[in-house]
Amino acid sequence: MSGLSLDPTKCVRALAKFSECTHCVEICPVDIISVDNHLPAFNMSQCVGCGGCVSVCPTESFALDDFNQTNFFFEFVQSEETLLSCKKNVPCIAALSVEHLSSLAILKDDLVCDVGHCDGCEIASKLKPQIDSNIEEANFVLEAIESSKRVKAEAVAYENEDISEGEDRRGFFRNLTIKNAAKTKQEFDRRVEVETDEELRHEVFTEDIAKLKEKGIPDKRKIFFTALKRTPKPSQYHIIDANELSFTSMKSLNEETCTACQMCYRICPTEALTSDMKNSKIDFDPFLCVKCHLCHDVCEPDSLSLAKTFDIKQFFEPEVKRLVSFNIRRCHECDNYFTYRGGDVICHRCQLEEEEAKELWGIQ
Repeated sequence: MSGLSLDPTKCVRALAKFSECTHCVEICPVDIISVDNHLPAFNMSQCVGCGGCVSVCPTESFALDDFNQTNFFFEFVQSEETLLSCKKNVPCIAALSVEHLSSLAILKDDLVCDVGHCDGCEIASKLKPQIDSNIEEANFVLEAIESSKRVKAEAVAYENEDISEGEDRRGFFRNLTIKNAAKTKQEFDRRVEVETDEELRHEVFTEDIAKLKEKGIPDKRKIFFTALKRTPKPSQYHIIDANELSFTSMKSLNEETCTACQMCYRICPTEALTSDMKNSKIDFDPFLCVKCHLCHDVCEPDSLSLAKTFDIKQFFEPEVKRLVSFNIRRCHECDNYFTYRGGDVICHRCQLEEEEAKELWGIQ
């Protein structure tokens, strides 16, 4: 049994209580993940270790003890192996995202996903549709970039030779040396934790604020970018249906309804949305977007919208798009920059303070 863990500081639900992300809840084949106090909670003893939640999380906040997607990717690429199978090298093919599959296909010839065990699998009801969707989307991406590579789904039904219980036990005692005794103790403690039949709830504390403010793109996006650098550019950059992409987006912004509240780019976990020191603009980098929808969830006037199309050029020549520019002035009261919308040259905070002062003074 593989232990499942969550870094709450990476979860988009920790960045804003308005987040509506429920990908992990929806994919779990044994329904052990729920949302408790805005954050995912789960019972580790009932987790089957499929890795589905790890794959669908846009910011990679979930992790399995015995399967690291990034490590597996580089080990697989460096090997001569071309078969992905739940009986060979992955907990479930659903543990690999669209970006992983696309990248593996680009760097490997004849990549095959073994779906031969899905029909008899007890957890396939939710995971098999996700596997099919990921393979279909990966092939759509490959076709859009004019790659001849494809991800194949075949009923190979690979079977591995079982290792006897006696061999497992002998191997355990053979490895139990002074050198790795501490590691063995850690593994034992983790096993006890994993098998405890209690729901694991998560919280974000004051000391986590610094980590919450950290921004960065997930490893699967770095892997995808690395793979794209090793494939020829297409003869032309195609414009595709944005609804066909689950892991990135293009955005537009309604300048008339935007209140320049700064929330969208301050909350963005990857810096796909940014501004400058004066907060005079909002820029968007589609290649950094993980489509977590957080910026939309926190936008009160609903000024942000997803574009209907996506330009494949962004995969090869990422270009930052200016969504809006603001008229910036210095406040006559506090001398700080603010978004000026006409009238007195005074920022919103100073305006509120002035109104409160008048109320105290009894001035209408």
